[in-house]
Amino acid sequence: MTHDELIKEMHEVLTSNILSFWQTEAVDMANGGFIGRIDGNGKRYEDADKGAILTARILWTFSAAYRLLRDEQYLAMATRARDYLIDHFIDKDYGGVYWAVDCKGQPINTKKQIYAIGFAIYGLSEYSRATGCEQSLQHAISLYHDIEQHSHDHERGGYYEAFTREWDVIEDMRLSEHDANERKTMNTHLHILEPYTNLYRVWRDEGLRQNIVELIHVFTEKILCHATHHLRLFFDDDWRSTHDIVSYGHDIEASWLIHEAALVLGDTALIKEVEPTIRAIAVAADEGLSDDGAMIYERRGSEVDADKHWWVQAESVVGHYNLYRHFGDEEALQRAIRCWQFTKQHLIDRDRGEWHWSLRADGTINTTDDKAGFWKCPYHNGRMALSLMT
Repeated sequence: MTHDELIKEMHEVLTSNILSFWQTEAVDMANGGFIGRIDGNGKRYEDADKGAILTARILWTFSAAYRLLRDEQYLAMATRARDYLIDHFIDKDYGGVYWAVDCKGQPINTKKQIYAIGFAIYGLSEYSRATGCEQSLQHAISLYHDIEQHSHDHERGGYYEAFTREWDVIEDMRLSEHDANERKTMNTHLHILEPYTNLYRVWRDEGLRQNIVELIHVFTEKILCHATHHLRLFFDDDWRSTHDIVSYGHDIEASWLIHEAALVLGDTALIKEVEPTIRAIAVAADEGLSDDGAMIYERRGSEVDADKHWWVQAESVVGHYNLYRHFGDEEALQRAIRCWQFTKQHLIDRDRGEWHWSLRADGTINTTDDKAGFWKCPYHNGRMALSLMT
């Protein structure tokens, strides 16, 4: 496969497989917004709760698709997501966004998970970037100030994980049951860096710029394990970590998101500083590559989870393509292409649309996990295609 063929296939999968699925299958015509869950076999659950992350990621994806392709049907989907996010997820009394609402849009889990607020900023700032909408930008800025006021650890650096609705201490800070209950996490910091970078594209605020620089240094000085160049995942207030976990997908994702943040800031010295590190992170992530070109999920201590998740493959394609685009790394381009060929063969659902959750280590397709839900969104694979097309 040539480079040009790869880019052509990115356009095809984006428009005819990913976006089309969400347009035809995910819209909730009865209650507004989007269906909260579609299972791995395509069954819609009309009464499922709706997550803030799902709505915000739909908002970002269709806003970015409209910005690039200028198709009015993508704008209509983005506007639907924006309106639902503003009307049903933004907490008008205390700020931030609710974690979840019921199928009719009433709050049912009002905790303030900083990760979810980050994605709301990401989606709203992208809508503003695509359309010039001032209201969306102001909502994004307001949410940014909520994070800075309540979550930023000005003494030790970084951001705390979660709070109650009223921004008080919360006992269970976990983003999911898969996570450790720690005050600071790599994943949340990655998805504060990403929306802050996108917000900076449309709002050149000096305080925001300084926050982005701090976040980059949080990754290079506190989150990164300098002995292995893997990212550590869970930390206490003082950045101590006792967890021996490697998430290969997050490693490769962070390599290009850190690079993107430095590039958007346009700080030549900072770019020069981080580029050797981001390349080292990408090399470390390649420990998770299989002979078939795919990247496995993670290692916890001596236990390896060799499932090949949809989002990990999407990030592997983008991360390796980033090395080709900015450093002329032809070997990285071939790794992106091999991973893409694996994805086409095993993960893309040509019959029902979208992608399967994973190929299990035993070689079977995982249809147990969702096609759409709190965590299954058009974001990783949509962003993959859009990133390569830009």
